[in-house]
Amino acid sequence: MSNSYNHGGNVFTVARTLGVSPEQMLDFSASINPLGMSPLVRKTLINSLDSLVHYPDISHKELKQSLANHHGLSSTNFTIANGSTELIYNLPAMLSGNKALIISPSFSEYVGALNQCNWQVEHFVLAPESDFSIDIAKLERALAGGVNALFLCNPGNPSGTLYKQSVIESICRLCQSAGTFLVLDEAFMDFCEEASAKQIIVQSDNAVILRSMTKFFGIPGLRLGYAICNDRLAERLDSMGGPWSVNTLALVAGEAALHDAAHNKKTVEYIQQQRKTLIERLDRLSPLKLYPSSANYLLIEIMNGQTSREIKEQLLGHRIMIRDCANFTGLTDRFFRIAVRTSKENTLLIENLGRILK
Repeated sequence: MSNSYNHGGNVFTVARTLGVSPEQMLDFSASINPLGMSPLVRKTLINSLDSLVHYPDISHKELKQSLANHHGLSSTNFTIANGSTELIYNLPAMLSGNKALIISPSFSEYVGALNQCNWQVEHFVLAPESDFSIDIAKLERALAGGVNALFLCNPGNPSGTLYKQSVIESICRLCQSAGTFLVLDEAFMDFCEEASAKQIIVQSDNAVILRSMTKFFGIPGLRLGYAICNDRLAERLDSMGGPWSVNTLALVAGEAALHDAAHNKKTVEYIQQQRKTLIERLDRLSPLKLYPSSANYLLIEIMNGQTSREIKEQLLGHRIMIRDCANFTGLTDRFFRIAVRTSKENTLLIENLGRILK
């Protein structure tokens, strides 16, 4: 099985290679809501099919207002995009300078986006031994070298570490004094006890939050994300790229998803319960070391000499996909990540992992 792709969730390619349908695969490599999209989103999508005869609303007015109500901010604090990845690729062209620092291990697309605009990329590598904590004094010294942009995931991806508001506030202050633009990726924040830095970021001239709507709301195939920032930055981000990058179904799905409070509450509670049970059961598999996570995924280190690639290949034989983390800066070929899925699916993973590790 080729390691040529850099993401989880490549279920179509993997299924094609194995000669099975995507529905026959059990995908723990992509961290998507295991409960799927809400019934309200499904109903809204079906009812909106006739609107596809028109171009999408280029202003994104209704979704921006729904986000404003949801977050307690102004609608002018939002930019809607074709997934948060579109924003990641638009940002380097908008920012001044050419030197970026990525707090790693982290999402691989930052490097891809920065490379396209010929930025110089360096990594501020966090240690697994310290549960990926951030040494603020050390970060301050790193920024003193003249860094134009800092990229940070909260919760960390792939670590699942949730950084406290006080830590994020300290980093915001460091970036402000160093003249460094902060890109704070909160793609998985909806799964956590809300710890967003949105109230701080909207007051800043040199910071933006990236949010995904595909993971928590279970619609990755629709591509939808947004930025939270002050109104001037939001206006600049809105002007990046071409028109109509966000399709009509994505826009109406986003609105409906925000309005289904019952499904969203159920999701958070379900993930917390399943994550707790999954951790307890994985802890009984002695060669594995689990790292603390507040997200809907777990980072795991193999302690018996087997590699993540070997584990991944053997699980593929059972049509189970995991995320091999060997290509993350700061991690080795002993690390892999799994999503928190349904109780039945989690059981299948544990049973197969147990056999492979023995």
